[in-house]
Amino acid sequence: MTQQVPSTEPELAGVRNFRDVGGLPTVDGRRVRHGVLFRSGHLAHATAADAVFLASLGLHTVFDFRNAADQRLEGPDVELPGVRNVNLPLTDPADGAEFWKMVRDGDLDQLRSILSDGKAAERMASSYRTIIRERTAEHGRVLHALAEDSVPALMHCAAGKDRAGLSIAVALLAVGVERDAIEADYLESNAAHRRYKVHRSSTSPDAMSAEVMELLSPLFDARAEYLAAAFATIEQTWGDTETYLTRGLGLAPATRERLRERLLD
Repeated sequence: MTQQVPSTEPELAGVRNFRDVGGLPTVDGRRVRHGVLFRSGHLAHATAADAVFLASLGLHTVFDFRNAADQRLEGPDVELPGVRNVNLPLTDPADGAEFWKMVRDGDLDQLRSILSDGKAAERMASSYRTIIRERTAEHGRVLHALAEDSVPALMHCAAGKDRAGLSIAVALLAVGVERDAIEADYLESNAAHRRYKVHRSSTSPDAMSAEVMELLSPLFDARAEYLAAAFATIEQTWGDTETYLTRGLGLAPATRERLRERLLD
């Protein structure tokens, strides 16, 4: 049976994994305001009707975390009138290029060699750790922009799961959202109607076989262990979340307070 999109969400034809993160609770009893922070997969395939809906959100900024290789593969975002587009790649297209080429083009034996026995899941967890450690400038820039004038904002990558998921998680940490609520929102990317459509170039009968899809699933799942790896990296690298936000991302107390004013009820 086809899973229906919840009635509280728009049924977008060409944009996957869209949602408003409003309503999430903070540790001090407040909630994220509805209509100020959205997340999704890429907007390259948005239909005319999708674009009308997105334009109706009153967006100030769209943050696109895809790299040049992603944009070549999927295309540029649709233009939304009056919306600022900011491209902040969170991964280097050269890193893992051969790996992702094999994911798209490799045969079963090749996929087994690079993905089996937990290798796929470890690769994903490692990528989360790397983004947290090495992309502090980009995450700091996003949070400063949100604190100043960039809301309502939409954050996206390709699937809206990993790079956008981490960036949303960092923003939610910065305003004090409960860890369990951050994880629950992150895991929403696993819903059937949200998931990224896997594309493989092979047309052979076994290109999308059950074994192939099982091998690929860790790459396209949102898994609590991946987000946990990111949070653990914050603790291991900076000692605690407060130090990560202040020293790692350069958020002064006044900036944190403006961010809370922008994003919270």
